[in-house]
Amino acid sequence: MLENSLLSAEVKEGEILPPTIQKLMKGYNKYLRPFFDNGPVTVGMSLDIASIDTISEINMDYTATIFLRQRWTDERLVFEGNKSLSLDGRLVELLWVPDTFIVDSKKSFLHDITVENRLIRIFPNGTVLYALRITTTVACNMDLTKYPMDKQTCTLQLESWGYNINDVMFYWTRGNESVSGLDTLRLAQYTVEDHYTSASEAIYETGHYPKLIFHFELKRSILYFILETYVPSSLLVVLSWVSFWISQSSVPARICIGVTTVLTMTTLMMGARTSLPNANCFIKAIDVYLGICFSFIFGALIEYAVAHFCTLNHPDANIVMYGHQMGGFDEEMNGMVTTIAAENNRAKRRKEKAAVDEPEAPEEPPNRCLMVLVLLRKVLRKAANCCHVENPHLIDNYSRMTFPLSFVFVNLLYWTYYLYL
Repeated sequence: MLENSLLSAEVKEGEILPPTIQKLMKGYNKYLRPFFDNGPVTVGMSLDIASIDTISEINMDYTATIFLRQRWTDERLVFEGNKSLSLDGRLVELLWVPDTFIVDSKKSFLHDITVENRLIRIFPNGTVLYALRITTTVACNMDLTKYPMDKQTCTLQLESWGYNINDVMFYWTRGNESVSGLDTLRLAQYTVEDHYTSASEAIYETGHYPKLIFHFELKRSILYFILETYVPSSLLVVLSWVSFWISQSSVPARICIGVTTVLTMTTLMMGARTSLPNANCFIKAIDVYLGICFSFIFGALIEYAVAHFCTLNHPDANIVMYGHQMGGFDEEMNGMVTTIAAENNRAKRRKEKAAVDEPEAPEEPPNRCLMVLVLLRKVLRKAANCCHVENPHLIDNYSRMTFPLSFVFVNLLYWTYYLYL
C-alpha cells in the first residue's frame, strides 16, 4: 500500500510521526489532488517582497527574493481540535501541493540555510498553509526610449504547470493587498510608484491554466544621471564657446579647445553606453542629448575653421592683390571678347562682299563661344561677391549670441518632450 510505504520511509529515517499526523496520513494519497464538491481546488496566493536585488537593463530582468504563501483546503486533512498544526518543512513531501511555477523565470532557487525555508501549517478544517522563500531572476521587457527618464512596468506571473482550470483555480487572498513589502523597499536607481494584482488564464495548446499576475511600476531616479552625464556634457558645450572670445590669430589655442572638447565628448558618449544593451534598436533620450551636445561642440570647431578661412582670404593687405587679380582676369576676358568680336566683324564684311554676286542667305546666329564667355564672367563675379565677407571678425560676434541661445532653446524642447509628453 502507498500509505504504508510512506510511513515506512519515515521510520527508515528514524522519525516518529505524532499520532494526529499518523491518523491524517492513513489512507492519504499525495498524488491525487483534493476534491471539493467535484470542482477545482481553489488556491489562494499572497506575496511578501523581501528585496529586489538587481534590475538589469542589459539582460532586461530583475532579481527578487520573495515569500510565496499558498492556501487551499484538503478535506482529507480535517481533524478535531481548535489549534493548527505547524509541521517540519520536510514533511511537505507527504502532502499534495499545487504545482505552481514562476512564468518568465530565468533561474530560481529555494533557500536552504540552515534548513529548507519551507513552512507547512494545517488547520482543523483542513486548510493548508504552504510558504516558501525563493530568490528568482525574472525577465522584464523594458522600453528604454526615454532612458533615463523612463518608467518600467515589470510583472511576476504565477501559473499552474500541470493542472488546468478544471482542476485548480488561483486567486489573490486580499486583492491588491495580497502583496506587501514594496512600501518599505529601497532601490538604488528606482522608486516603486504603483503596484496592483490581476488574475487571468494562460492559454496553451494543452488547455487553459490559471494565472495570477503581480504588476509593479518602477520610476528611475534621474539625479544620478544629471550629475554623471547631463551636467558634464553641458559644461563641455559651454567650454567650446570660450573659443569665440579668443583672437582668431591664436590658432593653437582655439584648435586645442575645439579638439579637446570633441574628444572629451566622444569619451563621455562611449562611457554612457557601457551600462546599456549594445545590440538594440532604441534611440534613448540620453543618446539624443549627447548627440545634441556633440553637434554644438563640433559646430564651434567648424565655426572657427570658417572664420579663419575668411580672415586669410580677406585681410586688408590682400585686398589690393585680390583686386589686381580680378582686374587682370577682367582684362584677359575683355581682350578675348574684343578679339572674338573683331574676327566676327571681319567675317561679316567678307560675307557682305560675297553677298553682292550671290543670292541672299539666312543670317547666322550669334557666336556661341562669345555668349559662354560673357556668362562665365558674370557667374564668377557673383560667386566672388557671395564669398566676400566685409569683416570676418563679426562671425565670432554673431556666434557668441547664436550658439548659447540655440542651445537653451534646444534644451527647452528636449526637457519638455521627455518629461511631459
